[in-house]
Amino acid sequence: MLGFPPTVKAYTRRVREGGCARLDETLTQDGPVPLSKPASSEPSGEVGGRPACSQVKEEVPDVRGPGRFIWWLIARQWKIVLLTGLVSLIWLLPGALAPYLLGRAIDDGITSHDMGATLLWSGLLLLTIVLSVSADSVQIVAQTASWIIALYRVQKLVVRKVAQLGHVITRRVPAGEMLSIASSDSDSLGAVTEAAGRLIGAFVSFLLVAGMVLATSVKLGLALLIITPLIVLGVAPVLKPIQKAQLVERERSSRLTGQAVDIVAGLRILRGIGGEKTFGDNYARQSQRVREAGVKVGTWWASIDALSTLMSGILLVVLTWMGAGELLGGRLTTGELVSFFGYAVFLVFPFQTFFEAAQKWTSGVVSAAKTIGVLGQDPPWSAPEPSSVILREAAGSTSVAAPCSLQDLASGFVAEAGQLTIIVSAEPDDSAALADRLGRYLSATNISPDEDEDGDSKARRAEKAAVRAKIAAADAAAASGDWGVCLGGVDLGQLPLDEVRRRIVLSDASPVVFAGTLQRLLDPTANHTREQCERVLCITSADDVWESLPGGWQGHIDERGRGLSGGQRQRLVLARALLTEPEVLVLVEPTSAVDAHTEARIAERLPEYRMGRTTVLTTVSPLWLRHADRVALLVDGRIVAQGKHEQLLADNAEYRAVVIRGEGLAPAGGEDHE
Repeated sequence: MLGFPPTVKAYTRRVREGGCARLDETLTQDGPVPLSKPASSEPSGEVGGRPACSQVKEEVPDVRGPGRFIWWLIARQWKIVLLTGLVSLIWLLPGALAPYLLGRAIDDGITSHDMGATLLWSGLLLLTIVLSVSADSVQIVAQTASWIIALYRVQKLVVRKVAQLGHVITRRVPAGEMLSIASSDSDSLGAVTEAAGRLIGAFVSFLLVAGMVLATSVKLGLALLIITPLIVLGVAPVLKPIQKAQLVERERSSRLTGQAVDIVAGLRILRGIGGEKTFGDNYARQSQRVREAGVKVGTWWASIDALSTLMSGILLVVLTWMGAGELLGGRLTTGELVSFFGYAVFLVFPFQTFFEAAQKWTSGVVSAAKTIGVLGQDPPWSAPEPSSVILREAAGSTSVAAPCSLQDLASGFVAEAGQLTIIVSAEPDDSAALADRLGRYLSATNISPDEDEDGDSKARRAEKAAVRAKIAAADAAAASGDWGVCLGGVDLGQLPLDEVRRRIVLSDASPVVFAGTLQRLLDPTANHTREQCERVLCITSADDVWESLPGGWQGHIDERGRGLSGGQRQRLVLARALLTEPEVLVLVEPTSAVDAHTEARIAERLPEYRMGRTTVLTTVSPLWLRHADRVALLVDGRIVAQGKHEQLLADNAEYRAVVIRGEGLAPAGGEDHE
């Protein structure tokens, strides 16, 4: 379909800028220069002299569990994680060595009244401080890089999965869930990888301090190695309720995001029916539930922070008390006691890192569980079995000749090769479902599955999971084997899906417009010249959009086409569909939002533009029907009559009733409808 979600467009742009065809947006005083050359002029297997996007190796995440996914994420960027750990160690190292150097300065210099030794150890102490300050700047850069790399890797995986599943994804995962994953969950997983690097540095520095303590006093060293794990294990039981509280917050936040998406998508309708306040109140109530969950999670983490500070203080007191006893017993010098006190103070930093890593791991597990719920979804489309058609294609011949006819076995509909065929139905949903089948899309009969809620029991969650699995199984069953629609005599199920998408383009009734320039909106793949783009704007009577935008081709269009009328958005989407120039073009109510005069111009120009190529269109507008080569009447999912518009209008009462009804509902006036 032409109605890609905004995230798919963002992914397409990033992929294009990262190694595939770029859109030339250079401006001259006369306007933009011609767009890039048509795709046919590029060498086979390459775009713009670069490797084709299909040749880029895709990452395959481990989705067998939240922990496995996090470890996979860390392993994918192990170099930057190790670099972060190394720099963190260099930053912590002076803090670990400073107590030792200070103790040596006291024992060898001050106590012995040796100025040379004092200056030597003091100079080394100063050097470690300078080293720590220098490493701190590098550490911040490495931590930020590790965080951002993981964050965008997760976002790329989610966007790629959305692009892979296309219209199927909304049947498996609610929209709010996907947005929460791409925003907050990706950020949480980035924080885990950043903490993993610092954890390495903290652990190595802890072992270094423990070794120095053991070298000086076995008793104190053993106490340090025993007490520290006990403190960490003592906090571990608290992490489980924290994880549960975070899951509640995450689910409430996801539901809030979903409500926001629904409100924004239907804002105009809500205003029209007076439901704006009702939905606003529901959003306010849900936002308060999110706030309450956030406060609860914050309280838990505040308790953990307080507990970690308390435990670190207890360790400091214990080591100092034991060190003082060793000094009084003559087993430690004054400098060594000062060193032990410094070691105890230093250990606060590794301890804080341990607890912070545990906190981020707990948050990351919740986010990873949600993320793999999306990444673990498999597309229902399976590769076709080897057949004579595909074998002929592999041998170098075309599997389906063009122009070609399109036939739906279930309804009896046939679109003859090279003709404009219009489907007429009193039920728009029936004709839209037929259009979906013609384009090999699953019919939009299943609603999006319910999200998990914080009040759900385990049985209720299992029930919802079973419903999602049932939907996925039904989709896979419907998409496997023969599809029941033949292109040039070949069932679409016997063709690779990418070939079906290339040969058949389906543009549905919802005008999805992305933010960006008019040039990118119209030609996102940068495969057409300016003349080609100007022609489709003229065909769709959308040249007024170009004229109204400051900057022309480089004029900026807001997200969802805010600032454009509904008819302008619809005409731009139609122009984008025409520019793909497929062998078969299926259009669902392409001019339902435009006025009658504009619709008449489009209906007159489009058949000439598509002459010699197969075009299917669903509408009941007589302005279109009089230009059709063939009209098919759809009743209860079956074609009951077909022929020329004038013939059916004269001979078929049922057809006449539908068309007259369509005339009564046709847009009127001189402006596009919102």
